[in-house]
Amino acid sequence: GIDFDIEGGTNQHWDDLARYLSGYSTQGKKVYLTAAPQCPYPDAWVGGALQTGLFDYVWVQFYNNPPCQYTSGSFTNLEDAWKRWTTDIPATQIFLGLPASPEAAGSGFIPASDLTSQVLPAIKGSAKYGGVMLW
Repeated sequence: GIDFDIEGGTNQHWDDLARYLSGYSTQGKKVYLTAAPQCPYPDAWVGGALQTGLFDYVWVQFYNNPPCQYTSGSFTNLEDAWKRWTTDIPATQIFLGLPASPEAAGSGFIPASDLTSQVLPAIKGSAKYGGVMLW
């Protein structure tokens, strides 16, 4: 499979590349397409490509972006962004991308107690919830 972790450059032609790569799928051998967009919706780089419906898994980076991440005891911004991603993106599964430690990202780390008591119970009921991705 191919993972689109595009964080710069241009937003053009990623949809074309996704269509081209998905053409390599054959009966019995699928080419999986995944993406790791940043949480502001739509993603500045691969937002258009994600609308093609060709991506199997999307690992949304819910960190380093205060408008859509957990912030010191409050996950309202993250929850609102999660609902937008899971409603508007035609992917099979969407994963909650988080920093594994406070040092792994500039912001957005969620203490384990808050993750398990507040965040996961609020989002894991989503039909597209795939799990958690740690950076």
